[in-house]
Amino acid sequence: MYRNAFLGGVAAITLCLGGNSAAAQETINLTVATGHPEVFLWVKHLKETFIPTVNAELAKTGEVQVNWTEGYGGTIVKLGSEVEAFQTGIMDVGQMSGVFNPAAMGLLNLTYAMPFGPADARGVTEAVEKALVDTEGALAQLEEATGVVYIGGGIAIDDYNIAATKELKTIADLNGVKIGGAGPNLGWLASTGAVGVQGSYVTFYNDIKTGVYDGNIGWMTANVPAKLHEVAPNFNLVNFGAMYIGGMGVAKPIWDTFSDDTKAAFRTAAAAYTTAYFDEQEARYESAKAALLEGGGKLVEFDRTERETWINNLPNPSSAWIAAAEARGEPARQVLEAYRDNLAAGGFTFVRDYLAE
Repeated sequence: MYRNAFLGGVAAITLCLGGNSAAAQETINLTVATGHPEVFLWVKHLKETFIPTVNAELAKTGEVQVNWTEGYGGTIVKLGSEVEAFQTGIMDVGQMSGVFNPAAMGLLNLTYAMPFGPADARGVTEAVEKALVDTEGALAQLEEATGVVYIGGGIAIDDYNIAATKELKTIADLNGVKIGGAGPNLGWLASTGAVGVQGSYVTFYNDIKTGVYDGNIGWMTANVPAKLHEVAPNFNLVNFGAMYIGGMGVAKPIWDTFSDDTKAAFRTAAAAYTTAYFDEQEARYESAKAALLEGGGKLVEFDRTERETWINNLPNPSSAWIAAAEARGEPARQVLEAYRDNLAAGGFTFVRDYLAE
């Protein structure tokens, strides 16, 4: 179904015969690419953690070495075209994200279908990956649909909140407020009277400054570097929760050529990538919060009773997502149930059990 791993020189395997050595070391040419630039932590640690760890693990056996071609920030792959790039051999290794590839990788958007979850991004990722692994057929269906093998390396964005030009403490405060966000997030505003406007971090600052909208749905470690507190100083803690955005993948025709030792090296690197990402994210969160306060921003607590009312009045965010995913043949309900139960086992319970409705 997908291209031969050896066509066109992509991931071509050559033999490096050193002198009269009886053993041969394979050199594999692999392309790793992303649509996002290196300023984003999930790209930064591809370069700084994942690749060096793969190299170090492979060096332990000396069986294989990788000649990497790296392309970040859309230089090789445009954001949203990752699945096609995997399938056509433009890239061999990269991130699997349902946010930007909903048609083929929508199953990975499961946390967006269950908002107002925990703020612990590391814990959310652990619960998601366990759900994906434990749910029969989940990863197999994803692999069949995309031609990409999920190898771990899951990551999540820190707690989503609303930065705005005004303080938001109650549902009434949201009425008529225009809020920029991405498609999956805007549905969370339903029943509040707020007006969702499609936007992104590319446009948030200028759009808020010029009055296109009054704030944005976003997260601390992105809002502060983007200096959004200059135009939307009120960081309103509605606590939508941390959101899992995907993990690492390898094109299946490439993966199938790997020995068990090589596969283990890539999985070890994926785990190291996750750890390094969260270690830096957690450190950045505290420094970003300090910078926000020092830069004139403020943290505004949303009333807890009002938040509960918001959650209970929200049109069920899981229903449509489940229907769309099941139409693609994905075990969506089972994955969400496993995710919910994994969080419960760790001590978190949703205010509203979306799946019981």
